[in-house]
Amino acid sequence: MTHLPTRIADLAADLASLALEARLARISRLAGRKVFTTSLGIEDQVITAAVARSGTAGSVEIVTLDTGRLFDETRALIDETERRFALAIERYRPAPIDIETYTARHGLNGFYDSVEARHACCDIRKLRPLALALDRASVWITGVRRGQSGARADTPLVEWDAQRGLLKVNPLADMTLDDISAYAARHEVPLNPLHARGYPSIGCAPCTRAIKPGEPERAGRWWWEQDQTRECGLHVKDATSAITPIPTSKMQVPAT
Repeated sequence: MTHLPTRIADLAADLASLALEARLARISRLAGRKVFTTSLGIEDQVITAAVARSGTAGSVEIVTLDTGRLFDETRALIDETERRFALAIERYRPAPIDIETYTARHGLNGFYDSVEARHACCDIRKLRPLALALDRASVWITGVRRGQSGARADTPLVEWDAQRGLLKVNPLADMTLDDISAYAARHEVPLNPLHARGYPSIGCAPCTRAIKPGEPERAGRWWWEQDQTRECGLHVKDATSAITPIPTSKMQVPAT
C-alpha cells in the first residue's frame, strides 16, 4: 500500500490525456475483475457505448442494480441496450426477505417519512446488491461526473475505495453534460426517454421527479429532503452496508 498514491496519480494522469474510448481500453488492462455499474442514465449509456466501441466488453463486466422500483422506461432500456451493443448487463436485485422486513417496519413507501427510513431503503435496494456485484472485484468503474452536483464537484478520475478495498475509476469525472451528450448523439447511443422529459438524473420512480429550469442536475432525486448533498450511499465514503463487511483479502491494489 506504500506506493498506492503514486500509482493512482500515475493512472489518473494517463487517463486525463486520453479520449473516452482510450480511457476504457486503458482501464481494461488493469489486473483483476473490473466491474462497471450502470444505472442507464446518459453518463452510463455513454460508458457502455465506449466499452462496446473500444472492444473491452470481454474484460469489463457490466452490471445494474434492479431495485424493484425502477421506471418502466429504464427497464425497457436495459433490454434495448443489450440488443444495440450485443452485450449482457447482469442484474443484481435486493433480497426478498430484506424487502419484506423493510415493508413490515416502514411500509412500502416509508422512505418519504424520514431520512433514516429512506437510507434504509437505499441500503437494501442498492448498497447490499452493490456489495454482491463488487464481490472479488479489483476495479469499480462508475459514471460519476463533477458537474452532477456540488457533492460530486471534487470527483477524481481515480481513487481508492478503502471500505470496499478496490480501485474506483470515474472516466467521465472531468467531462461536461455537453461533452457526453455530443458523444451520445455522434454514436446514436440509446437513451432513456425520461431525459427528454426533464429528468437528467434518473433513479427509482418514487424517488425521482423532473427538475425545474435552473435547478441542478440531481435536484430531482429525493426532492422532499432538505439536505442539498443528499445521496443514496453508493458514492459516499463510509456508506457500505452494515451486513456486507469488506474482507481484508480484498485489500489489494490492481497492477496498473
